[in-house]
Amino acid sequence: MASVNPPRGMRDFLPADKARRERVLAVIRERYRAHGFDEIETPVMEDYDRLHAGIGGDNEKLSFSILKRGMDAEAIRAAADDPVAALADLGLRYDLTVPLARFYATNRGQLPTVFRSIQIAPVWRAERPQKGRYRQFVQCDIDIIGDASARAEAELMIASLDVLDALGLEGGSIRINDRRVLDAMLDVFGFAPDERPGVLITIDKLDKIGPSGVVAELRDRGATGGAVDAFAAYLDQPTRTPSFDDAGIRAALPAGIPDEVIAHLVALGETVAAARGAGAPLVFDPFLVRGMGYYTGTIFELAHPSVDYSLGGGGRYDGMIGRFLGQQVPAVGFSIGFERLVDLLQDAADTAERAVVLVNDRDVPLAQLLRLKAELVADGARVRIEQRPKNMKALLERSAADGYTSFAAVGTDTTVESLELKPLS
Repeated sequence: MASVNPPRGMRDFLPADKARRERVLAVIRERYRAHGFDEIETPVMEDYDRLHAGIGGDNEKLSFSILKRGMDAEAIRAAADDPVAALADLGLRYDLTVPLARFYATNRGQLPTVFRSIQIAPVWRAERPQKGRYRQFVQCDIDIIGDASARAEAELMIASLDVLDALGLEGGSIRINDRRVLDAMLDVFGFAPDERPGVLITIDKLDKIGPSGVVAELRDRGATGGAVDAFAAYLDQPTRTPSFDDAGIRAALPAGIPDEVIAHLVALGETVAAARGAGAPLVFDPFLVRGMGYYTGTIFELAHPSVDYSLGGGGRYDGMIGRFLGQQVPAVGFSIGFERLVDLLQDAADTAERAVVLVNDRDVPLAQLLRLKAELVADGARVRIEQRPKNMKALLERSAADGYTSFAAVGTDTTVESLELKPLS
């Protein structure tokens, strides 16, 4: 018998799961719109060459390519020497940032000078499926295009912290660094420019393998010996959480970091504090890397004390849109980890919804049932009609799992006024 399961790394969602996902999405949309962001939509496919133009980092290797229309078996065999370029002219999007850059380049004449966008949509990556890692998943992105100041990053962070608060996840914080800080640090330590991408990959493992593991891996990679020694000495310094101000950031860094980069971070902290209060939950992390190669400035990740993984992240990518337009356009984005949020909120319920199951006897006329349902729906309820089964317990348990909150028995003489609603829980 053929498999009836969805493709590996992709999932079906039962009604209760889908309802929970939609509730979380509704909160995200409402909060982001309240902060002045406008939702857009882009195609699920982009040109193959655009998806593989070197702006998507390692995700380009995970792109699903789409066979050219009209290819037959003979044409496929003829393309064996250069299969991808000859067979595919489109691909499924692997993130929402590359499509946004193309969208802005296409529609900039109809957009404001500073454009604040929301994009919430599925993306596809040819991942090796495992727990928490899927081949199809939803991304929730907000981006600001056209503003090079720290205000843009601050708006993204304030809006995203507000989303967590609205979902009942107060206590979130944001770890912040800047790719220019990382570049300056590697320069101060003495790493050669051509070895820095690999060095950053190793530094990104600091949380997993610790300082000694990072130093050992750098030596195994053949990184410049003196630079590794200098970096090891820096790691041996007493660690503490730096305050997010000029003194705290400078104290966490080696000498020689450009003043303008530190000033940008300080301005960012002051702006967020003005909106969130003196206890703004920002943490400077000089070892935050984030792997996407298109980041050019500030980078950040959203954390919550209930989990040991990030709930979102992003950064400034000023160079990406310029590849389409031939001119520099500042841009910065933040992506909420929707799938992780949904898993974290899996017991959340929409207690404000009035959802009723009408359990009818077999002899109740259909016209009466539908009239009762129409009156309840008009009054703002969600209503399902079920014929009374032999096993009422199973019906009520399933209805509760689907998000219904009450039920009522319907006989031939039942009216809306005489309905006796009973709680399902």
